[in-house]
Amino acid sequence: MQGVEISLTVIVVLVALALAFDFMNGFHDAANSIATIVSTGVLKPQQAVVWAAFFNVVAVFVFQLKVATTIGKGTIDPSIVDHYVVFGALIGAIIWNIVTWYYGIPSSSSHALIGGLVGAALAKSGPSSLIWAGIGKTVLFIFVAPLLGLVLGALMMVAVSWLCNRTTPRRVDKHFRRLQLVSASLYSLGHGGNDAQKTIGIIWMLLLAAGTAKAGESVPTWVIVACYAAMGLGTMFGGWRIVKTMGQRITKLKPVGGFCAETGGAITLFLATGLGIPVSTTHTITGAIVGVGSTNGPRNVRWNVAGGIVWAWVLTIPASALMAAIAWGIGRMIL
Repeated sequence: MQGVEISLTVIVVLVALALAFDFMNGFHDAANSIATIVSTGVLKPQQAVVWAAFFNVVAVFVFQLKVATTIGKGTIDPSIVDHYVVFGALIGAIIWNIVTWYYGIPSSSSHALIGGLVGAALAKSGPSSLIWAGIGKTVLFIFVAPLLGLVLGALMMVAVSWLCNRTTPRRVDKHFRRLQLVSASLYSLGHGGNDAQKTIGIIWMLLLAAGTAKAGESVPTWVIVACYAAMGLGTMFGGWRIVKTMGQRITKLKPVGGFCAETGGAITLFLATGLGIPVSTTHTITGAIVGVGSTNGPRNVRWNVAGGIVWAWVLTIPASALMAAIAWGIGRMIL
């Protein structure tokens, strides 16, 4: 990728915009990490967001930057990236996040960003600018992540039910209220590890396009620290509208169910992050919650609510892509 003339002011503004998206990612997706532990009453909301934010940030020491590499090199042709593409991608993703947060819809910030990149790239250079293998892998995991979360959540619930068959409900509740602290921390670790890296990838694309960094170099430490910190702060402020949908409206959870959903979701996130696949934490935990609820019979899941969430998943990439394409045009006029 060759550097293009981008003023320092524009670089600073776009980095700040990327960190604002990262903050909103944490804010929007806080429900993914805390909905189950809040709805089961294990932690109060204020305690839960601090707990989740801490492990979001700790993830910086656990995961390699494989997801950041996928975003930076595996979604759109790096050679067409400039400040207009980055601006369009970020604005498209941010607008979609604001809309879905306002209506309490647990959509994917990750796929909003992917859609933003796709829309801005299409607006600039057409379909040839897209890396279809990378996009296809991301789209595939729109379905794989929630299904894997569902299966793992259900299997965990069945296994725990079998193991605790002779234990009184009171003792089960007591033990799993403690264990849910562990499962929530693991899920928040996976959440931070996968999601913060997406913004790292965007900023890295910008720095490469501006010529302030060179391909083959390591991502600057300040970029990594800033992205994880911004996401952690966003999580601390929490998106309470979405917490209600995730933790109460899909199915009613007890601590044992919350533990199984979070553990199943965490395993899915750890696997995807290790493979460098940018998945939706929203999709993952939703699938796990549905899996846990379905073990008590289909009637224990509010399928109309789950169906509405699926529609949001389907619309996220095209909707954010459209907004990003428009934002790209606006960026050409104002930057």
